[in-house]
Amino acid sequence: MDSGHINLTKQLKINRLSLTKSRIQVFDYLLSHGPLTMHDLLMGLEGTLDRASVYRNVKLFESIGMLQRLTNGFKYSLELSDSLIAHHHHLVCISCGSISDISANKLEQYIAAISKTNNFRPKSHQVEVRGYCQGCQI
Repeated sequence: MDSGHINLTKQLKINRLSLTKSRIQVFDYLLSHGPLTMHDLLMGLEGTLDRASVYRNVKLFESIGMLQRLTNGFKYSLELSDSLIAHHHHLVCISCGSISDISANKLEQYIAAISKTNNFRPKSHQVEVRGYCQGCQI
């Protein structure tokens, strides 16, 4: 069992939930594709899982903190939470809505320093840089 499935199993066990085939399929698709709209997730799992199972598992994953929503205007994308994947930030295109993951080690160090200076213990943070992707800069 790889580390992704170990984390999935652990999160489900903590919440007294069983590891099912549909949960593994939704988890694996999100893990391998990064931020996805609900439509993209449904299309990607079409023929494998029915819509109700996908929606049910997304709702469950959100309720136990395994999944987070990345809002972009009135739309959103879904992504596994930092408890399951490495913490990172996003570049969000305000034209086409594409979302790219970025690692920001210096930003993490800055947040830690600011928190320490202000005697503050952060629980979480999320940074999104909004602008235009290469394809939309034309």
